[in-house]
Amino acid sequence: MTPLRHRLLAEGLGTALLLAVVIGSGIMAERLAGGNVAIALLANTAATVGGLYVLIEMFGPISGAHFNPVVSAVMTVRGELPGSALLPYVAAQLVGAVLGAWLAHAMFDLSILQLSTKARSGPGQWIAETVATAGLLLVILRAPNGRASTMVAAYIGAAYWFTASTSFANPAAALGRMFSNSFAGIAPSSLPGFVLAECAGAALGLLLYRLLESRGAGGGHPNVIESSGEH
Repeated sequence: MTPLRHRLLAEGLGTALLLAVVIGSGIMAERLAGGNVAIALLANTAATVGGLYVLIEMFGPISGAHFNPVVSAVMTVRGELPGSALLPYVAAQLVGAVLGAWLAHAMFDLSILQLSTKARSGPGQWIAETVATAGLLLVILRAPNGRASTMVAAYIGAAYWFTASTSFANPAAALGRMFSNSFAGIAPSSLPGFVLAECAGAALGLLLYRLLESRGAGGGHPNVIESSGEH
C-alpha cells in the first residue's frame, strides 16, 4: 500500500495540474479564437481530454487518480478507499484545485487572485451537472481493467459538448474555477447549485451501477482511475 502522504501528494498535484490544463487552455483558446466561442470550446476540450488521460495514467497507480471529491466519496462507500483517508483526499483535491487556478494565471501573466463573474445557474445547468457526474461515475465503475483512463477522458470530452454546463462533474474543479475570471470560470453564486447537483449525480451514478450489477451485468473496476475526473 502506498503511504498516505504519497497518495495525498498525488491527489493534490494531479488536481492542480488538471485545473491548470482546464483553465490555462481556456485562456489560450479564448485569446486565439478571435471571438469564436465554438472554436475556443473545441480547443479547451481537446486539451482537457489529453491532459486528463495523461494525469490518470501518471497518478492512477499511486492514489487512484480521483482528483474529485465525489469520486473519493463513492470509493469510500464501496470500501475501496479507507474512511480515514476520505477527508485528507478531499482536502488535497480542494487545495490542489485552487493552486492549479493560480498557476494558470501566473503562466499567462494574469492577476493571481481572481473571482469569476461568469454566472452558470438554472435548472438546465443543474440537470446537466447531475447527468454529467452520474455518467462519469458509471464510466469509472464499469470501465474494464486497464481502460479507465481512456474511457474517462473520452467521456469528459463528449460531455463538454452534450451537457449545458460543459460537464464540470467535480466539486474541486468547480471550486478552482470559481477563482478564475476566465473562459472556464464559474461565479461564486453559482457554485452551491453545481456542487449539490454533482453530489446528487454521484449518488445516482452509484445507484445505477448497483442496479446494473444486481441484474448480473458483470464486475466493475478497481480503485484506480487508473479511477476519475473533471473537468
